[in-house]
Amino acid sequence: MIPRTLVFKDVISTYEELRSWIGTPSERAKKKVIHYIDEHCQNFISLSPFLVMSTADKKGNCDVSPRGDHSGFVMVLNEKQLLIPERPGNKRVDSMKNILENPRVGLQFFIPGLGETLRINGKACLVKDNDLLEKMAVNGKRPLLGIGVEVEECFIHCAKAILRSGLWKPEIWKDKALLPRAAKILAEHANIEGVSVDEIEASLIEGYKNRLY
Repeated sequence: MIPRTLVFKDVISTYEELRSWIGTPSERAKKKVIHYIDEHCQNFISLSPFLVMSTADKKGNCDVSPRGDHSGFVMVLNEKQLLIPERPGNKRVDSMKNILENPRVGLQFFIPGLGETLRINGKACLVKDNDLLEKMAVNGKRPLLGIGVEVEECFIHCAKAILRSGLWKPEIWKDKALLPRAAKILAEHANIEGVSVDEIEASLIEGYKNRLY
């Protein structure tokens, strides 16, 4: 049973208090941030098939969304600009709506099997340039849009979280039979009358099979 709401007590409320509690970063950590896509960042992006993108609306309400495709699906245009293809989805457009209100975005690129990740912060826009979108076509299908990012910060994030989680260790993954059933969760959350769990699952499977692009 889920416990009742708790009141957080003894919280940190100032940056100075935070610093006194956590300590100070090393010189390496202080100096690792660069402000453009160098050859190392470009190589990392070229090998990455997956990223997560954080956005926020004009009120500061936050959202995080995954993007995935073949390795190198994000196009590096130059040392200050990259382009992320927007493939077909559920049409909620949460991230894109936020970008229209507040262009600040954070990206984190992952390479399967590698503990370190690449983080990029900057400003985003929604791109409908046909020439650029055509270059990101898969199976003859262009992305719906592109999310252009003006890069402001790039830096490598250490592997500690990946190592602690065992994310890339299949030998410790849970048995699939014990995993949550997405269709059941969707059915109960959406609570659409007359739509069964099996119907939702069939719709998900059909979409994964036929509508990735």
